[in-house]
Amino acid sequence: MSDQIVSFPHRSGLDAVLAAHGREELKRGLRFVCAMAVFVCAFGFAGVFDPERYRDALATIVTLLGDSLPPEFARWKHWGRPLLDTLAMSVSGTALACFAALPLALAAARNTGPAWLGGVVRLFLNMLRSVPGVIWGVMFVAAVGFGPLPGVLALACHSTGMLGKLYAEILEHVDPAPGNALRSQGVSWLGIARFAVLPQILPRLLDITFYRWEHNVRAATVLGLVGAGGIGLEIMTAFHLFEYREALALIIVLWGLVTLINAGGAQIRTRLLDLDHG
Repeated sequence: MSDQIVSFPHRSGLDAVLAAHGREELKRGLRFVCAMAVFVCAFGFAGVFDPERYRDALATIVTLLGDSLPPEFARWKHWGRPLLDTLAMSVSGTALACFAALPLALAAARNTGPAWLGGVVRLFLNMLRSVPGVIWGVMFVAAVGFGPLPGVLALACHSTGMLGKLYAEILEHVDPAPGNALRSQGVSWLGIARFAVLPQILPRLLDITFYRWEHNVRAATVLGLVGAGGIGLEIMTAFHLFEYREALALIIVLWGLVTLINAGGAQIRTRLLDLDHG
């Protein structure tokens, strides 16, 4: 009898815990169902479930691949300048974006910039990256004419929006404890930034920046369609002339360029980190 009296409040507490757990599981289940419903609606709206759209797809892809083989490199001597244009656009656009994104990120991050300014800067960064690079390219072709320059400006605008947001998020995740320890010892702001903040953010900043450079090489190829030149214009010209073998050769060259950038970026990142740790 005494055991029943003592165990009653415990059982009541256990029931409450189980009921709360059940409600939480129900909420998770509803969230999962809602997420699945959104995915299904999106797939249906995009025509993913329409079997008629796939009827000739495989045969068309196989025919296109057959017409593209083997790749034709006969005009390789004419690809040097377009490749340099594409590379120059990606390097210049990424560099301009880095210089612009760093101070904007310092202002946008909630732990480094004033609240009133952070909201304005975050809205500005949203605007920059919400406009697709191709649209920026069309605008700058109309403003400064054809050639690599509108491509550089288009890549810089869109990349500033992306890098500014990502840099700000990295800054917001900095652990303040090392900086507070140095500050308590009288270390200057510059010393705190060098020895407490930079080691935490440098690897991720480099990762994001090199990934963005790699992305900009591909984006510069697309910008060739709107008058920015480069290897993208060569690829589209080959497709328009039904020179699929040459188009495949150009795509292989572009793939090689992106691979080299990826490998070079990894080497530079390793060297910089070694210097920082040394």
